[in-house]
Amino acid sequence: MKLTIKVTTISAGKKYEELVETSLATIIKWERHYKRRAGDLAAGFAVEDLAYMAWVTLQAQGLKDTFDGWVEKLDQLEVVDSEESHPTGGAATAGN
Repeated sequence: MKLTIKVTTISAGKKYEELVETSLATIIKWERHYKRRAGDLAAGFAVEDLAYMAWVTLQAQGLKDTFDGWVEKLDQLEVVDSEESHPTGGAATAGN
């Protein structure tokens, strides 16, 4: 499962937007931190879940802010794309 999250932050009065694509490592870190399973996300998720996943991904890219410090700069989070773990929707494919 991958998510593309549009992150909007405000720093020094300026708005910054970036697209953040999560990875399997992001999801595993989220599972470990919140003691939940990725499958739980199908029932819905909190804004904090998205924020944590975006922050973990940005940290891997060099972000130095603490989670709480980064959250203070957040203006908006939006899921713009997601890649399901079963892209065929569970339908049988050729040979299966």
